[in-house]
Formats: sequence, structure tokens, C-alpha cells
Amino acid sequence: MEVIAWVLIIASFIIAFIGLVYPIIPSVLFILAGFTVYGLFYSFSLPWWFWAIEILFVVLLFAADTVSNLIGVKKFGGSKAGMWGSTIGLLIGPFVIPFAGILLGPFLGAVIAELIVERTSVQQAIRTGIGSVVGFLTSVAAKGVIQVVMIVIFFIAI
Repeated sequence: MEVIAWVLIIASFIIAFIGLVYPIIPSVLFILAGFTVYGLFYSFSLPWWFWAIEILFVVLLFAADTVSNLIGVKKFGGSKAGMWGSTIGLLIGPFVIPFAGILLGPFLGAVIAELIVERTSVQQAIRTGIGSVVGFLTSVAAKGVIQVVMIVIFFIAI
């Protein structure tokens, strides 16, 4: 049973990292699933500081996603329409264009939204698209670091 538990825990953590580049997978939920599997097989009696730190990191993970996209689009001169287009493109892109859609989706979503809703120039719309990709990549890096720290804290706590 111990082997099954650790296979499930490690699989949950791996799926969480896949979720970094495939945003339809809720990364943070899979990390929490790994902690839950550990609790079910062993014990939920991890130290209070573990749960306090992990809850803070969960909030930080959700914030990192939104903030990095917003900053990326805004820094490159985009509007709210560009941000929404980027988000929609990020969710749809991987399904429409496998693999490349993860980068092309937010780019095209931001560009199309800027052109249609804001009626900006093509040059400005492309800048906004680049900003959305920069924001996405920044988000992936930030969330990746946070997830590694969460897992390291888990192993320290057990």
C-alpha cells in the first residue's frame, strides 16, 4: 500500500507541473491532491506551520497567474480587452493548435481582441500579443518556483 500511496502522490505532483504549461489542468489542486493522498494513507497530522505556509502559497499561485498576465499586457500597452483575449486564447489555443497553441493562443487572442474591441493599430495589437506571451511565460516561471517550494516544504514537514 505504501508504494501505491507514493505513486499517487508523485503522480499528482507531476500532473501539477504539466498544468504549468497546459492551463486547463488546475496545478494547485493536484498539489493539494498529493497532500490529501498522503493524509489518507498516513496522517493529516502535519505541523500547523506546514498548513499555514501551504495555504499562503495556494493564494499566491492564484494571484501569480492573474497578476503576471495583467502586467505583461499592460506593460506592452494593452487594454482590458487584450487581457481577456489573451486569457481566452490561453484556454482555447492548446486545443485548436496542439503544442504551439500554448504560445500562439494568448498571442492571437490578445491581438484579435485589441484589433476588434479597441480598434488599435496592427503594430500596437502585436505589441500587446507579445506582452501576453511574456506575461504567460513569467507566470509559468513564477508558479513553477512556487510549486517546487511547496513540494520541498511538504517533504521537510513529513
